[in-house]
Amino acid sequence: MKISKNSQSIEPSLSRRLFNMAKQYDDVIDLTLGDPDIKPSNIIRESGSEAIMSGNTKYSANAGIFELRKAIADNIREEYGISVNPETEITVTVGGMEALFLSISCLVDSGDEVIILAPYYVNYKQMVNMCSGVPVIINTSESSGFTVSAEQLENAVTDRTVAIIINTPCNPTGTVLNRDSLEAIAEISKKYNLTVISDEVYRTLIFDGKEHQSILNLPGMRERTILIDSLSKRFAMTGYRLGYAVGPEVFTSNLVKMQENVAACAPVPSQFAGVAAFKDCKNDTFIRDEFELRRNYIYDALKSVEGLSCVKPAATFYMFVNIESTGLDSLAFAEKLLKEQHVAVVPGITYGQAYNNYIRIAFTVKIDLLKKAVEKIDEFMKQFR
Repeated sequence: MKISKNSQSIEPSLSRRLFNMAKQYDDVIDLTLGDPDIKPSNIIRESGSEAIMSGNTKYSANAGIFELRKAIADNIREEYGISVNPETEITVTVGGMEALFLSISCLVDSGDEVIILAPYYVNYKQMVNMCSGVPVIINTSESSGFTVSAEQLENAVTDRTVAIIINTPCNPTGTVLNRDSLEAIAEISKKYNLTVISDEVYRTLIFDGKEHQSILNLPGMRERTILIDSLSKRFAMTGYRLGYAVGPEVFTSNLVKMQENVAACAPVPSQFAGVAAFKDCKNDTFIRDEFELRRNYIYDALKSVEGLSCVKPAATFYMFVNIESTGLDSLAFAEKLLKEQHVAVVPGITYGQAYNNYIRIAFTVKIDLLKKAVEKIDEFMKQFR
């Protein structure tokens, strides 16, 4: 059997590798995947169940049921102050990941370059490769708050560049791009006629009373921005596989064609659950509030572990922890921690070659388990002191 070079070039993520390795331990504390332990609101669960029991389980339009696209449009108008046509500018997808992949597929021809800010969500690079594009990685540093400079962006642009992918708030660092950073990205995109894919799936998990800012709201960006969002993090609906892409009609009309040939449509019972989420749960704060409590706990707890350091994340449910003092690379650290203490974390190299002295911790378990995890990490770190 001939296997394509393209498929062979795609590597399984280290986050999944550690997740799978963790399954061999009965007592493991798994801090790998960004899959919240919090259940969706009863309203959401009941709506999805009702759709199944009433027979709303057939195909929908490729772009999704109109009720959900209308709910998304209403939410965008309310939270972004922007009017979006639910008929022509919104496509509901099988999770935010499919929205990302289809968006890249619509923009990238063979050899086209896509700028990706690092540390990056691992699938960005893989998806660009799958579309025969060329990922161009811009490394950011802890000293800069993991934000990119205008000079870095300008230096990365070539005559083959077609798009920039940004992720704010960011997985894995929890960084929220401020207005100055967004304006720098916007100016470069306008200067060189680039499309910005703005992944904002964590935008409702921003802490300390701060508000989300989107590049979509900057002058001249409405027509050159693709907004990627998901119900997974906001409503704790990861397994419902429900996301969406928003963009100009010239873009979404092509994305819908891709959807027809990849997945037909998002799961219809999930779509009805999504309508309920936006109708009745959009103002819920219990998910954000819980993760803010966990963020506060684990940040303070890790500060007391000698040999580790971290920046307090402004958003998401991740800690990006510096392990440089141990002398181990991130994969060796993660595997050794798992074997010796049965705590699973993700190696930082997953998010770019420049981050081999970091690990990512997902605080997606309750505080009592986080407490045990930190105690085990502290015990593990004693061998390096």
